[in-house]
Formats: sequence, C-alpha cells, structure tokens
Amino acid sequence: MGREREIITENASQVGFYQIASNDLCSLNTILQSFLLTVILIITTISLLGIFWKYILPLFRDKKWEAVEVNIQLGNIGNVSIRPNHEIMRIAHQGYVEIITRKAGLKFEEEHDLIVEVYDSWYNLFKEFRALTKSIPAQNIREYEDARTAMDVFIQALNLGLRPHLTKYQAKFRRWYKKEEAKHQDRTPQEIERMYPDYQELVTDLKRVNAQMLLFGEALRTIAYGKKR
Repeated sequence: MGREREIITENASQVGFYQIASNDLCSLNTILQSFLLTVILIITTISLLGIFWKYILPLFRDKKWEAVEVNIQLGNIGNVSIRPNHEIMRIAHQGYVEIITRKAGLKFEEEHDLIVEVYDSWYNLFKEFRALTKSIPAQNIREYEDARTAMDVFIQALNLGLRPHLTKYQAKFRRWYKKEEAKHQDRTPQEIERMYPDYQELVTDLKRVNAQMLLFGEALRTIAYGKKR
C-alpha cells in the first residue's frame, strides 16, 4: 500500500507539473501574441500617420491658401499666380522686409541720394535674396509647384532684374568715382557723381530698376500677407 501511495503521489505531482507548465506556456503564448499585436498596431499607426501627413494633410492645408496674382516687372517676369504655403509666405515676408528696410526700397532722388550707396544696397540685397532662395527646402521645391515658381521668381528677378544694370554700370562708375573723389575734395559727393560722363544714361536706367524694385517689394508683400482688403 505504501508503494502504491508513492506511485499515485508521484503521478499526481507529474500531472500537476504538466498542468502548471501548460498554463505557463499558454500565458507566455498569450503575452507574445499581445506583444506582436501591439507592435503591429504601432507600425500600422505610424505608417498611416506618415501617409496622412505626407499625402492627405497637404490637400487640406493647400485649400486654406488663396492663390494671388501679381505682376512683376523686375526681370520681365510678368504676371505670376502663386498659392503660398507657410514656407513661401516666410520667404516672401523676409524678401519684402529686406527691400523696404534698404535704399533699394526707397524712390531714388537725384538731389539727395548717392549712386554708390544705392549700389551698396543693391549688392547686399542681391546676397540676401540669393540666401533666401537657397533656404527653400529641396523637398518643398520638388513636391510643391508653387515653391518652384517662387524660387524661379527670385532667381529671375536677381539675374535679369538687378544683375544687368550692376554688370553694365557699377564697376566702371565706382572706379571713376574713386579717382574723381580724390581730385575734387571741395565738392559734395552728389556734385561729383553728376560729373560722370554717362551720368544721365546711368541714372535713367537706375530709376527704371528702382521703380521695378519698389513694385517687386509690393508683389512680395501681397504674396506674404494677401491682397489689400
């Protein structure tokens, strides 16, 4: 009888062990399944958020921005239609501020303004606009047509608007003015500038570019802040 009890007890222990092991395996399997399901849900959620952010959200975002029509004479760009987003508004705002806070954004007055100072302002403005153009993210340019249009406007305004006048007149005028300034220290800078052989031709073209620059500033203001109500 004692041996039979031992066998029964041993069998019962084994059965209990297998039941416990089986329960542990079931629990582990449940945990693994829950973990895998959680991972799948996280991956799926991230993927859906990525798709929403990249493809769906821009559709709703673009609807907020009203396309604006501007006429840009600087660089003979002409009529341009741009639907600005945050990035384009930032660039247009910065460009507008750069213009209105420099001599380039003021009407040229022969009696008071100096050509050399205007050229200094234009040169610095040229550098700032080039930096603004480079600051437009490449991905934005690739995916957003209006960003490409804005970049083209900046580049064309620089290359076909400011550069031709500076290339034709600036270097020759500066060289001449430096020599004449040393000779005529008894005269005002304005008087010396008017002695330049091609003064009238230079000033006529300078005023033309200056007027176009003022209009360009207004176009940037419209792109950045919208049309005047």
